[in-house]
Amino acid sequence: MEDAQIIATLIRRCLAGEAAAWTEIVQQYNRRIYNICYRFAGTPDAAQDLTQEVFIKIYRTLGSYDEERGAFVTWVTTVTRNLLVDHFRKTRQDRMTASLDSAASEHEDALPLGEQIPDKAQPPDARVQSREAQEMVHAALQKLSPELREAVILRDLQDMDYREIAGLLRVPEGTVKSRINRGRAELARLLQRTYRQVV
Repeated sequence: MEDAQIIATLIRRCLAGEAAAWTEIVQQYNRRIYNICYRFAGTPDAAQDLTQEVFIKIYRTLGSYDEERGAFVTWVTTVTRNLLVDHFRKTRQDRMTASLDSAASEHEDALPLGEQIPDKAQPPDARVQSREAQEMVHAALQKLSPELREAVILRDLQDMDYREIAGLLRVPEGTVKSRINRGRAELARLLQRTYRQVV
């Protein structure tokens, strides 16, 4: 994961006004934050805008990070999640009109996590099928309620454990497990329906 001493040094250098330290923080966490924003926003452009907003927020509140209260990556994820929740409360109607076409961008960072590591053994037709499956999953994720979506994303796509998610969302572990189970069940139902329409 992350080396706490290196991160602490980076933060100190950044707070002292060293631009190179801030650049290192951005480079280290950009992909993670972008991927979370993309999963929530649904389009590369919106995800990029949100990622920039998250970094502005991180920069402004960096002095409030307390290493005694947890890892920096957890704090970064919390800041990202809180900004996304605020954003989605403000733009609830806009969220429903997200276009699937813009989700299928050529931009590497915008690719679903499963496609970021190319499989050279895959024949071209399998690649197309894999891309279609990723798009179906992404579209289905967008139809979940924000509570279920964020629980599924944090567990299945960000590989966080139940305790970490509970701390991040400030809800009991039982609630986290319930949301994940309901989210997975709803996702499966949506995917089955989509698959039947395609076939």
